[in-house]
Amino acid sequence: QVQLAESGGGLVQAGGSLRLSCAASGRIFSAYAMGWFRQPPGKEREFVAAISWTGGRTNYANSVKGRFTISRDKAKNTVYLQMNSLKPEDTAVYYCAARWTTVPATERSDYDKWGQGTQVTVSS
Repeated sequence: QVQLAESGGGLVQAGGSLRLSCAASGRIFSAYAMGWFRQPPGKEREFVAAISWTGGRTNYANSVKGRFTISRDKAKNTVYLQMNSLKPEDTAVYYCAARWTTVPATERSDYDKWGQGTQVTVSS
């Protein structure tokens, strides 16, 4: 069974940066696209970014375009989310997710496996 484990969350001041990692482990048999979602306090989980199996195609939510970058290292089965120019409204629990196809997606229902989440708090 595949497991996803996020790391890298924490407390940062507005304008600062964090890099989240998501490591996949277990029996991975096929190519898979990855996504990052977040759930702010009291709100629904929302799409942040996604990346294709090859890494050649990415999608971003409008709210993070130009500030966040998703990337992956297939050899390490790890996906990253570099977050720069962080704002208080970026405060949320961040989740990574995998879907057993090569094409990225932006809907929660398109993903097959989820991590447990990592807290990101941005102070003003």
